[in-house]
This record gives sequence, structure tokens and C-alpha cells, in this order.
Amino acid sequence: MPNYTYRAEWSDDYCQYLGLCLEFNGRYATALTPHEAIERVEKLIARELDELAEIGMDPSESLTDHRYSGKFAVRTSPALHERLVVEAAEQGISLNQWVSYKLAGRPAPSLDDLFG
Repeated sequence: MPNYTYRAEWSDDYCQYLGLCLEFNGRYATALTPHEAIERVEKLIARELDELAEIGMDPSESLTDHRYSGKFAVRTSPALHERLVVEAAEQGISLNQWVSYKLAGRPAPSLDDLFG
């Protein structure tokens, strides 16, 4: 059985926690605690997997089990591309490193950190 990705988040609309399975968009369960919400959505997904198997359909691929290469392409405007190249140069790092720091929400190391 695939290792699916579960999350629990508070819902103001339901005044309960929503248990979600990221691989099955739109499937959720509600409960008073995050733990119970995840348990409920896990049961819901298990039933859905059984139904898919009965009719010979393949389930969604697991995000957790997937092996990632670490590479993906991003398309952007020429102006943003230029700005990012300049920012990376100001930091003394490659564009790839600069974008990785930005995507991770981390500050890039300063020149003192790199050369100091």
C-alpha cells in the first residue's frame, strides 16, 4: 500500500479539524482533534483504495514514495529573471543557489559568511 501524505488543519467553517490526503484532492474527514481527523481520512482513503482495486483502476501515486531528482524548470518574465540574476550576483552566489534560498524562505549567506 502506498504511503500517502496526510495533514490536519483547523476549519473555521466546520469548527473542527479537517483531515486531508494530499494525493486525493477533495477527500477529507472532520473531527474534534487533529489525530482523529487524520485517522478518519485514512479510513476513507483505505475504502477508496479498495473500491479502485475492485474495478481495476490504479490509485493516485504517493508523493511520499516518489523519488525526486531535485530539478525542475521555472518559467518567469525576463524582468524577474534579470532581477534575480542581479540579486544573486550581489550575494556572490549562483542564480540556482539564490533561487533555492528564496524558495526555502531562508536568507542567503552574506559575503562575509562565504569569504569571511
